[in-house]
Formats: sequence, structure tokens, C-alpha cells
Amino acid sequence: MAAFAACRGISAFEVFNPFTQGAAKRAETVICMQIRSGDIQLYYETKGTGYPVVLLHPFTVHHEFWAGVADRLATRYRLVMPDLRGHGRSEVGSRTATMAKHAEDILRLIEAEQITKAVFLGVSIGGYILFEFWRRHRARVASLVLSNTRAESDADLARANRLKSIDEARRRGTTPFLEEQIPNYIGATTRRNRPDIVDAVRKMMQTLTVDGLAVVQQGLAERPDSVSTLPGIDVKTLVITGEEDTLTPLHNAQLIQQRISGASLAVIPLASHYAAMENPEEFARVLRQFLDGLQLNS
Repeated sequence: MAAFAACRGISAFEVFNPFTQGAAKRAETVICMQIRSGDIQLYYETKGTGYPVVLLHPFTVHHEFWAGVADRLATRYRLVMPDLRGHGRSEVGSRTATMAKHAEDILRLIEAEQITKAVFLGVSIGGYILFEFWRRHRARVASLVLSNTRAESDADLARANRLKSIDEARRRGTTPFLEEQIPNYIGATTRRNRPDIVDAVRKMMQTLTVDGLAVVQQGLAERPDSVSTLPGIDVKTLVITGEEDTLTPLHNAQLIQQRISGASLAVIPLASHYAAMENPEEFARVLRQFLDGLQLNS
């Protein structure tokens, strides 16, 4: 994650290893940017060259979620990794962070990068955003990867728990909520064998503010049901879940895969909701195989 961390405190910067050359150097270069999107400044980083792939991280973390995967893709693809509004170095904005606001942030992002069409990958909330993005801007979507996510809206109890978490964060701060979520986001295998990954997740979580948690949770509670959207998705789609994911288990992934014509499904072993961090080698292998099979032109 060294190259990612090197971008802290700046709005536009290139980070690279002077000892690498050619394609290898371009793959290591990280460009850090901020753009205006509605009521916020949106932070993002880009890495690599080739066909654009936009990576949307899950709730509570930020773009560094992709560090282990990005290194394995950037030699062939141009990766665009925003901090979603309310997360990381992006601003919180006013009121609820609706899926519509998130979708328009992503549109502003690709417009700023002069990207006409891209592959979009979303994990958890990232998937919810991509359903909304598809409804609004499907002409921009070359292909979809929907990871550790679901198409259904929240049930009443889940919605109530989100709203309760906002009240508790305002009284006690974000730490109690985030600590409670670690077993939901990170599988038992990773918690047992890779304390370094748990520590990295916890460090990212610490950047989530009370206001950020509040606007994002409100938006998640209000998100629309997207099951009816699935049959209309007519681009190549890969659905990914983690073997140990209890938040969005296999049946959620299977519903998406079954309702999108021609969609494929991959299960990442020894991983849970944050599968891309827990088993980045396998996640990147599955993703790279899918991307290479699309035969996209840069």
C-alpha cells in the first residue's frame, strides 16, 4: 500500500518507482485527484494503463481497499478508484447520501477522466450504486462486476438497525459500531490467520466520521429495490461472493446471477464480505480472467 499512502495531503500528484521502466513504470504510477461533484469534493486515484475499470469499495473503508487487487491488474487496465462520498478523503456533503447522488458522483468522475465507457466493479454499497448507475447511465457501462452485494432493498429490521447505528454513533462515536462490524465484514479464516488484514481494515475504518456514517447509512436504508432491474442488464456480468460471507451470502449472489442473462458466478474461498482484501490473489485472478475474456479495446 506504499504507493497509495504516498498520495496523502495532495490534490493531484504522480507517485512512481524510478527504478522501473516502460509498462512496469506506468503500472506503478498512482495519480491522485479531487474533483467537484455536486455538494462535495470527490477524491480518487488512478493506476495503470489500458481499458478503464472503475472500482467502488464497500461501506466503512476507502480506495485503499483495492491495493492488493490493483497491483495485479494495473499492467493491463486503467484503474479508477474513488473514495465514495462520506468515505476516506471525499467530503460528506449535505443530507442523505442517496444512491442517486453516488451514481452522479461516478458520472462526474468518468467525465473528468474523459472516459466514455468503462467496466464497473462494485462491492456491497458499490453494487447498490451500480444498479442505480445502470438505470441512469447504461450507455456508459461496457460490463459489470457485482461483488458481495445484493439486489434486494433492506428489510424493515435491517433498515431500523441502520437508523439505530446513526443515533448510537452520534452518542458514542463510530468505534463501537465499527468494531461490531468487523466479524461481519471479515471472515473467520482471515481473522484467525491474517491479523495484518484486520489491522488494515480497522485503520481504514478509523477515517469514517460520525457525519459520514450518518449520511451513508441513511442512504443505504433508503435505497430502492433493484431486483426488477436485473433482467434488463444486457452487458457481460460477473457476480462474486465470498465463501464465508454472511452479510450477502451465496443465495444473494445466485439471485443476481440467475436474473441477469448470461451472468457468471465466482465464489472466493476462505473469504467473507471483504473478499478482495482477504484473498486478493484469487479475487484478482477471477477478475483478470473475466476482464481478459471481454477482449476490450483501450
